[in-house]
Amino acid sequence: MLGFIGLGVMGAPMCSNLAAKSGQEVRAFDIDLDALAQMDESGVTPAESIRDVAEHSDIIFLSLPGGTQVNAVCMGAGSLLTHLKPGGLVVDFSTTPVNLARDLSARFLARGIQFADAPVARTREAAKDGTLSVMVGGPEHVFARIKPLLACIATDITYCGGAGAGQAMKIINNMVLFQNVVALAEALALIRYVGVDPQLAFDVLSKGSADSFALRHHGMKAMLQDDYPEKAYSSEYALKDIRYALRLSEETGVFLHGADNAKEMIKKAISAGYGKAYFPVLAKVVNAAGARTPAPAAPAGVAGKKKDKCG
Repeated sequence: MLGFIGLGVMGAPMCSNLAAKSGQEVRAFDIDLDALAQMDESGVTPAESIRDVAEHSDIIFLSLPGGTQVNAVCMGAGSLLTHLKPGGLVVDFSTTPVNLARDLSARFLARGIQFADAPVARTREAAKDGTLSVMVGGPEHVFARIKPLLACIATDITYCGGAGAGQAMKIINNMVLFQNVVALAEALALIRYVGVDPQLAFDVLSKGSADSFALRHHGMKAMLQDDYPEKAYSSEYALKDIRYALRLSEETGVFLHGADNAKEMIKKAISAGYGKAYFPVLAKVVNAAGARTPAPAAPAGVAGKKKDKCG
């Protein structure tokens, strides 16, 4: 039997896909009883506690908010480390510090339990569609064991190396994403200031070397629409992850100027009251700063042209 702990925005659809595609019973737990009750329609068996999951599962997947929660589930009271039997396997889909993944791997291994860090990337729509990207760290034989199960939730599954390697790649992935989103927010502020249609401008960017996943998803689907829902990847989550990157930079002695700037922009968004909102909302902080200066008259050849041209 499979176990699953953490039924949030990403965890719930991943758990549903495992139940639907793995051919195995999935026993799940979450402290949010409403989230747990909603899994009945997916054929998932509700568990009463972490211990309940541990005592009835051979492989347990975690999808939790961050390192604090993963540490508590794995090593706290009634934890997996206490109740999971030797021969078991823990697969962590969460994003956590690299050192925590390595520490958990060593602690579980000392009890005859395997551990893999396997954080996921892409959107909640990808989680629902089973088209996530998974970055895996851990022993190669463990990767071989879990790869067929990972295929239930992902279309891109990459073995990155030993313990912590998956987390390192996820943290670096997010670090690059945050800096891209800051760049898009600044670009959008300038675009509006000079009087070019934002939709047209982002379309132009998508046809050149500025094209990116961030542009097509975070830029076009959130910033241009001014749509920053809650229960998505929030500014608070983004701050947590950029801090993981900066912690890694301290450990390696590599100062990350761009990442530090992204952290400050995210902090400004949170201070402005957007902590729970989808993190590209940081564009509002950039726009607010630029709005203090009146825009000049549009340059000749810009304002008067049709929207299918950029001047």
